[in-house]
Amino acid sequence: MRAPAERIWNLIADVRNTGRFSPEVIEAEWLDGATGPALGARFRGHVKRNEIGPVYWTTCRVTACEPGREFGFAVLLGDKPVNNWHYRLTPTDTGTDVTESFRLADTPAMKLFSVLGGQLRRRRNIRDMRTTLERIKAVVEAPEAE
Repeated sequence: MRAPAERIWNLIADVRNTGRFSPEVIEAEWLDGATGPALGARFRGHVKRNEIGPVYWTTCRVTACEPGREFGFAVLLGDKPVNNWHYRLTPTDTGTDVTESFRLADTPAMKLFSVLGGQLRRRRNIRDMRTTLERIKAVVEAPEAE
C-alpha cells in the first residue's frame, strides 16, 4: 500500500473500524473500559457469517500490538482462543507491505472442524482477507488521506 505503516496500523488496530473493511464484521467495540489497542485488551465483534447470517457477537483478545508493525487478536470461545487473526506491516521504499493471516487453534475440536468444513471456511477467509486489504488500501491511498 502506498501509505506509511503507522497510518495503516492506526486503521487496523482501532477495531471500531473493522466494519468498514471486513465483509463479515458489522461493527466492533472495545470492552472492559479499553479505549484503544493494547496487548491483552478485549473487544467484541458483531459478525454476519458469510454476509448472510447467522448474526452473532464474538469476544476477542489482542495478542499482538506493536504500532506500525503488527496487530493480532484471538477470537475466543469462553476464554479459549479458537481462531487467531494477524496483520504484519513491513515498510518499503514506496509504502508498506501488509499481510493479513489467520490460524485456527490447534485443538481436537478445530482439527475436526478442519476436516468437516474447514476448507470452505478457509477459502472464504482468504477471499474476505483480500477484500479487507483492498478496502483498507482504498482508504489509505485516497487523495484526501494525505
